[in-house]
Amino acid sequence: MSNEVMRLLADAGALVTNSHIVYTSGRHGSAYINKDALYVHTEATSRVGELMAAAYDADQVDVVAGPTIGGVVLSQWVAYHLTKRRKSGETLAVYAEEEGAERNRLFKRGYDAHIRGKNVVIVEDVVTTGGSVAKVVEAVKALDGKILGASILCNRGGVGEEAIGKVKLNALTAVSLDSYPEDDCPLCRDGVPVNTKVGKGKAYLAARA
Repeated sequence: MSNEVMRLLADAGALVTNSHIVYTSGRHGSAYINKDALYVHTEATSRVGELMAAAYDADQVDVVAGPTIGGVVLSQWVAYHLTKRRKSGETLAVYAEEEGAERNRLFKRGYDAHIRGKNVVIVEDVVTTGGSVAKVVEAVKALDGKILGASILCNRGGVGEEAIGKVKLNALTAVSLDSYPEDDCPLCRDGVPVNTKVGKGKAYLAARA
C-alpha cells in the first residue's frame, strides 16, 4: 500500500526535494509533500480515499470529518468510498474550521448536527506534529461523537496516537523528512533561498519583512 501511495504522489509531482521549505509547524526542512499537486488529479485522489476508507467497516461509519483545507477534499473521497461499500444509507462528509487566536477547530454550517452522537472517522493529509488532527478530535468529542479512528495520507513527523488524543491512527505511508527549528536551520545558515511556492515560505518571508 505504501509503495502505491508514494507512486501516486510521485506521478502527481507532489514530492518536492532539495529545497528550503518552511513547514506549518514553523520548522524548516529540505523536502515537502505537496498534497495540493495530488488533489487536482481526481482519479489518484479517489484511489487515496479508497485506501484510507479500507481500514473501516463501512456500515459502522456515519460521518467522515477533516480539518480545513486538505481534510475537506479527503473527507469527501473517503466518505464516497465508504458509502459505496455500505449495505444501505450514506456516509456523510463534513469539515472543521479554525476558530480564534488559538486556532481551535469548530464544526460550523450546521455540521455539528451530523457529528453529535455519531460514529466518526477523522481524516487528514500530511501530519508533522498531529496538532490539527488533535483539535478535530477535541471538536468531535465536545459534541459527544464516537471516534472510530484517524486516517492519515502521510505521517511525516512520526506522530503517535498519544499526540492525537489516544485515537487509533491509520497512516497510508510514513516518510521521515529532515526538520530543523528556525534558529538552527542549516539551510538558512547556508543562504539557501526559501521556497515560496509550497509550504509557508511566502508567509514566513512576509512576516520577516
